[in-house]
Amino acid sequence: MGSDPVRGLTPIDKLLSEIGRAVQVLDGSVHASRPNPAGKYRPDDDATALTPEEQRHAAGLMRVNHVGEICAQALYRGQALFCRDAAIRDVLYDAAAEEVDHLAWCRQRLDELRSGPSLLNPLWYAGSFALGMAASRAGTGKNLGFMAETERQVEQHLDGHLTDLPKTDERSRSIVVQMRDDEIEHRNTAETHGADVLPAPVKLAMRFMSKVMTVTAYRL
Repeated sequence: MGSDPVRGLTPIDKLLSEIGRAVQVLDGSVHASRPNPAGKYRPDDDATALTPEEQRHAAGLMRVNHVGEICAQALYRGQALFCRDAAIRDVLYDAAAEEVDHLAWCRQRLDELRSGPSLLNPLWYAGSFALGMAASRAGTGKNLGFMAETERQVEQHLDGHLTDLPKTDERSRSIVVQMRDDEIEHRNTAETHGADVLPAPVKLAMRFMSKVMTVTAYRL
């Protein structure tokens, strides 16, 4: 992965840079560095493959996935902002860079399904960024442990979506499969670098917040 413009700046410069980055993420102006795994879209793909009800359901699931990527982007950048270990900071920024691909792919798929992102995305981003900053203060092992547990839960969540998505929605499925594979790699990277196992209450709290996000984002 390439270097991040936030690296090497003063704390105030970093914070201002992060505000600018948040605006780009939320307004959809970030771009994927890899091709969309679903390939080139043809307007008649969904018209022939999905019923109106299936299209609405697929859009709801992909909106949830988009919110998940909003949260992941904010979380990892928040974790990296005050991380003192340069190598671990690179791990977090590199993971965030790959999450940009996921973010762009989900947004493209929402557009194809004639839908849009969650209206609460600014709230999700702010909350996740604050959580990431708090995690960064807990030490390297716990910081990485938070990343590993996040990816483990996201992996399970994406597996569920592969079951729930309409069988004929090959485009959404292709995107979700690539996302899941990337999340597994991120989890393995965190564990390889010394991630601590988080306490059970923390894991349960993370699952609860994820559930709130998914139920809300599916509709809003």
